[in-house]
Amino acid sequence: MTTPDSTPAPVPVLTGRAADDDWWRTAVIYQIYPRSFADSNGDGTGDLPGITERLDHLADLGVDALWLSPFYPSPQRDGGYDVADYRAVDPMYGTLDDVDALLADAHARGIRVIVDLVPNHCSHQHVAFRAALTAPPGSDERARFHFHDGRGPDGSLPPNDWTSMFEGPAWTRITEPDGSPGQWYLHLFDPGQPDWNWDNPAVREDFEETLRFWLDRGVDGFRVDVCDALVKAPGLPDWPHPTHGVIEPVDGVMPPMWDQDGIHEIFRTWRRLLDSYDGRRILCAEAWLPPERAARIIRADEMHQAFNFRFLETPWQAARLRAAIDESPSANDEVGAPSTWVLSNHDVMRHASRFGYDGPVALEHGVGVDDPQPDRALGLRRARAATALMLALPGSAYLYQGEELGLPEATDLPDSTRQDPVWERSGHRIRGRDGCRAPLPWTAQGTAFGFSETPHTWLPQPADYGTFAREEQRDDPDSTLRLYRRLLTLRHRHRMGAGDLRWRTSSSQVLHFANGPVDVMANLGPHPVPLPADAHLLATSAPATNHVPPDTTVWFTRQKS
Repeated sequence: MTTPDSTPAPVPVLTGRAADDDWWRTAVIYQIYPRSFADSNGDGTGDLPGITERLDHLADLGVDALWLSPFYPSPQRDGGYDVADYRAVDPMYGTLDDVDALLADAHARGIRVIVDLVPNHCSHQHVAFRAALTAPPGSDERARFHFHDGRGPDGSLPPNDWTSMFEGPAWTRITEPDGSPGQWYLHLFDPGQPDWNWDNPAVREDFEETLRFWLDRGVDGFRVDVCDALVKAPGLPDWPHPTHGVIEPVDGVMPPMWDQDGIHEIFRTWRRLLDSYDGRRILCAEAWLPPERAARIIRADEMHQAFNFRFLETPWQAARLRAAIDESPSANDEVGAPSTWVLSNHDVMRHASRFGYDGPVALEHGVGVDDPQPDRALGLRRARAATALMLALPGSAYLYQGEELGLPEATDLPDSTRQDPVWERSGHRIRGRDGCRAPLPWTAQGTAFGFSETPHTWLPQPADYGTFAREEQRDDPDSTLRLYRRLLTLRHRHRMGAGDLRWRTSSSQVLHFANGPVDVMANLGPHPVPLPADAHLLATSAPATNHVPPDTTVWFTRQKS
């Protein structure tokens, strides 16, 4: 048996934009939360020039594209997902010239750039919503949103029983310009995020103009936030059922605020628009739906891909992971779309921490210093194994900034620094998503671990983040960063994104499959599992020789006799 070289083979760095029109089917896409990636001007907040300065990190890592969370003008009621202007850059992040520079530098390295589109809701500071507040009921201005009279004799009750995803009612009553109690407006999220009315043609036309604005600047596509909520059921009927997590039908009926049939016409219009541009520009759907429902969004004339949230929310259990791996391709094959795979993002607990718990984890609830803490060593070991499993699967993979460093959740944030709106709206029951958004560490020492020239970052960094710094891991052959680089090198070399998964016979605690010439074994059980005698190891998530230890994934080829 042979073992992997401790030094990974050089990662190929493209010198121009790849010509493959189907790049998105196999791409590894790296999510950047701009506020927390790199700060170029010392104000404690990450920005676009900071991203551009760090593009070599992504090129060295070997990713095919990056996805930028919102950098648009915003009062930051929901971390930038409350957009006040869809065709501008918030000064905290830079300028449109900085966007152009980022696009040019990324494309020169062969890295495509996807930006966030937030079409379900805007900021309460958006010019259209401000106009609606001063306009009378029944006006064209209010028709762009969901304004309705309240229930009850004096209209003091919300128009229906819908609740916000951030806790509390999904309706807020306004005060009319004359000072009287007025209508209510719908917000599936924070009151600072009024929902657009997508039955209004003016809303559709305005968003098509937004798509053209960014496509003309050269972006390679859009990740579409909460895309399954755009169209609401006629009459906005009551829905006394939970609407959190993956959205399932109840008695065969979908919730009236999710996955209504009218969304598909919108997506087809967008697809035609994107297809009119040169190069393959893509749409990726954020829709917390079961695979068979998500597949309807990625039919050949709609979006290109959808996040696989079923896989993301699956615990570290062999049977459940195998089921999650099987059901997404099964549903997507019916519509000719690839599967996507993802373990972490800006909305959920980092997988290096959530795998450090035994039992179910509330993905978006966060962890505070007085909550039960994850087993960090166990969490990182399982996270490395889970990543090695994920990157071996055919299709496209999404990485979240910092996971290549093995970053854990920031579980010691002072509650006084929390900015996720769910913290206040839940009455301090739910700490929220700030823990996965702490600024990245680039250096082991120095101010803000190299993230910024000021220690006063927009969210505080854990005191031990320096031990995870890129500088510390770059030359360490056993580091998580080097593991990611090696896995991505091998994934590209063996074209595993375009491969065909074939399950091998294994025990109930082992996931063993082949993808092209590479065999993959993930041991989720408590005991070591023997490797085939002719195995030639390519990569291991933890040290392995002739056995796969618990919570370990190995990649290997079979030696020819």
